[in-house]
Amino acid sequence: MRKIISWLVAVVSFVFMSNANAELHVDVVAGGVDPISIAVQKFETSGGVSSADAKMLREVVENDLKRTGLFHIINHDAFPEFVKMNEMPNFTSWAAIKTKALVQASLKTEGKDKYKLEFYLWDVNGKEQIEAQSLIASKKSARRLAHIMADAIYERLTGEEGYFDTQIVFIAETGSVSNRTKRMAIMDQDGYGMRYLSDKNTFVMSPHFSPNMSTVVFLSYRNDDPMVWVLDLDTGDQTKLGNFGGMSFAPRFSPDGSRVALSLVKNGVTNIYEYDIATKGLQQLTFGKHIDTSPSYSPDGRYMAFNSDSSGSQQIHVLDLQTGKQQRITFGAGRYATPAWSPDGQFIAFTKMADDTFYIGIMNPEGRHEKILAGGWYMEAPSWAPGSRRIVYYETEQTADGEERISHIRSVDITGQNIYDIDLKDGLNGTEPTWSPKLP
Repeated sequence: MRKIISWLVAVVSFVFMSNANAELHVDVVAGGVDPISIAVQKFETSGGVSSADAKMLREVVENDLKRTGLFHIINHDAFPEFVKMNEMPNFTSWAAIKTKALVQASLKTEGKDKYKLEFYLWDVNGKEQIEAQSLIASKKSARRLAHIMADAIYERLTGEEGYFDTQIVFIAETGSVSNRTKRMAIMDQDGYGMRYLSDKNTFVMSPHFSPNMSTVVFLSYRNDDPMVWVLDLDTGDQTKLGNFGGMSFAPRFSPDGSRVALSLVKNGVTNIYEYDIATKGLQQLTFGKHIDTSPSYSPDGRYMAFNSDSSGSQQIHVLDLQTGKQQRITFGAGRYATPAWSPDGQFIAFTKMADDTFYIGIMNPEGRHEKILAGGWYMEAPSWAPGSRRIVYYETEQTADGEERISHIRSVDITGQNIYDIDLKDGLNGTEPTWSPKLP
């Protein structure tokens, strides 16, 4: 098993230059806002840098920003000049083509097997440099330099946490509907570098990252024994989380990574339990003769959202982990499932089933202000990007003859705008995606 988290990206220097009068900022609250026009210059190169690598990094930065729906990438042919690093742009010329932000960058070799990337971000109307960074990474992980650069630009212009230097773990499915092979896989958030984490002989489901990106918990069917397992992303080792005396599934790490919430079936009843990794202790959190599953912690670790059929239909409840009290928060038409608490604590994403249609939506933690983001024949498993701006989920569609099912991994903004597919290999179906925290 390849080492997954083995890249080291060092921020060599950080320069932040701005005055109190700077006005350049993207409105990320309202839907349908006009995107800000940004120009990304051709990267300067030196020291034998591959021109193909420089071109690739520029494209990665542009694509990251473009996919947000918040930025318009200015056509290269429209550029009025090429501004060398450490030279001042002609702001009047750039303003004439309606440029709001200008990016300069240089790429050079650093030692035998590393790249050094430097970039500047200019506010054209304000006529000032508002961001400058210098980054170093191994050549084999050069794409991370571009993602980190895009994150810095995004964060400076939106005030929100970036999510480009992240990964997605998911279930990669191949074969016919009646004979599907399910393998756990991981890829960058833009679909690049997909690699398998499990073999084709083991049925797996429900992967979720630990907060520090060192492990993934998942459901594995081995010898007809469905149990929660843990994968070490550095070594590739897989171990059973524990022997709980019943089927365990739907695992989710606590925000500090010290515990794993999971559903456990005992005597035909499904309740939610919490496993302490250090003590190996198991504590029951919900009680009753119904199905409680899909636990999701609030970011402060005090509450847990989950879905339960205790009211007679599948609905979302919230459990106070300090007092043990719980309350149902969904009362709309239809059934609700797979809650996922946003990293900033402001929203709970969910799957809704009503009128023979599946929906992905968000609401506040009290169950109010429900907003539907997407709907279709079948969709499920919302998961949040860092910064709580975007959600990833999967949607399954029927073929025209109804014989096959095609599953796409999709991302949507919390405004319900800018839905896009994350490209997968031909013939590959993607389900149950989980977005990682920012890479270490």
